[in-house]
Amino acid sequence: MGKITGFKEYNRKDENYIKVEKRLKNYKEFTVPLKKDEIEKQGSRCMDCGIPFCHSGCPLGNLIPDFNHMVHQGEWQKASWILHSTNNFPEFTGRLCPAPCEQACVLGIIEDPVSIENIEKNIVERAFKEGWIKPQSPKTRTGKKVAIVGSGPAGLAAAQQLNRAGHTVTVFERDDEIGGLLRYGIPNFKMEKEIIDRRVAILKAEGIIFKLNVNVGVNYEVEKLKAFDSVVLCGGSTERRSLPTPGIDAEGVVQAMDFLTQQTKVLMGKKVENQVVASGKDVIVIGGGDTGSDCVGTSNRQGAKSVTNFEIMPKPPGHRSPQTPWPYWPLQLKTSSSHKEGCDRNWLINTKEFVTDDNGKLIALKTVNVEWKTELGKRPELIEIEGTEKTYPCDLALLALGFTGPEPTIANQLGIELDVRSNYKSEYGNYKTNVPNVFTAGDMRRGQSLIVWAISEGREAARQVDIYLMGSSILPTKEGGDLPPM
Repeated sequence: MGKITGFKEYNRKDENYIKVEKRLKNYKEFTVPLKKDEIEKQGSRCMDCGIPFCHSGCPLGNLIPDFNHMVHQGEWQKASWILHSTNNFPEFTGRLCPAPCEQACVLGIIEDPVSIENIEKNIVERAFKEGWIKPQSPKTRTGKKVAIVGSGPAGLAAAQQLNRAGHTVTVFERDDEIGGLLRYGIPNFKMEKEIIDRRVAILKAEGIIFKLNVNVGVNYEVEKLKAFDSVVLCGGSTERRSLPTPGIDAEGVVQAMDFLTQQTKVLMGKKVENQVVASGKDVIVIGGGDTGSDCVGTSNRQGAKSVTNFEIMPKPPGHRSPQTPWPYWPLQLKTSSSHKEGCDRNWLINTKEFVTDDNGKLIALKTVNVEWKTELGKRPELIEIEGTEKTYPCDLALLALGFTGPEPTIANQLGIELDVRSNYKSEYGNYKTNVPNVFTAGDMRRGQSLIVWAISEGREAARQVDIYLMGSSILPTKEGGDLPPM
């Protein structure tokens, strides 16, 4: 790399945050970017490690040492060129990806890994600012028409790749805005929606057609899909988990995604009837993942009286667990910026009852502490601990329990097989369902997963569709391919 001893000379330096009391007053992003020369120093920390395990850690196969080197050299436009060769939307991953690449970084064995995600975000932001990101319309059209169902990261990636291959691409989105969960499932303080809009403007300029408020299989007959030469199903994993707990239907027990979506719509100036708000309430968020964290941050911004977080699993260790050694994704405690804004976190706790008043409104949660009994060859067993029962006052319980799979509507109507986890069945590598010209990618195929995986699958599925339509493909694969023009 450009500076062989960079990792010895410079410590990792991350973005700062605006102070909690100030950032809780609005829903804007609150990171304070590093200066250009500091980012270039961070790029120089990338080692001449020989085998860059960050490549295998990244589902997109991003050419991480290459763009780090260009940043170190001050060649920002070349860095953007390299980054976009494998990642259609680094402005999304640079904000929202949990960065498995950093956990696989060789430097991370001995000290703090390279700040890959932040470098990625700064590259793409500089590229937009300088006007380097421009529409890339195909020189010729193939005459083939492709329908993409779903405008989340998988759908958008598939659409852009197939459009660049020369096919005429139409994206169907059942909601009133483009972006899927990027739009309504991610709070503005993690990603302001103008970030989506500027990229969509590029996609439209490239010739991609978007159809909003079109719910395939509901208000748009699946028979109409026969007008397309191929179909790529890129819907999300949206069937929400619930709890088999007394009082689950009480007023005040709300699915997390409904809560988050309503707040985002309000910020976008849309009318929301009977919005659920946390103002002045004792809020309990059930579920300790990213969605639960987003609920914590949103509740605090709405002025909750208190925010408590329940997780049924044990508290992860503060450092990498021996069960997940480098370069694997570690079993390790994650404390988000939302947690730091104010939250009482609890592990190994199970909700036994949602307690209501005479009018059916939630007033409390009854809980019990638990432990997990594990035996070799058997599924872990949840054991309640006697004498640990407790009642928490609660006006609003937010269920952030994840998703069980995609909605089966389209699969049922098209006759698509489902796998054992109720996902749309297709083999990884070709993405084709049992219906000859229908492909699937992203969460609809693999289940609830990461944005970076959705983009990767959208790109790979696009290549397989191109091969199906044309017999071969010029689109790159994760294993390598031509870089896009500068």
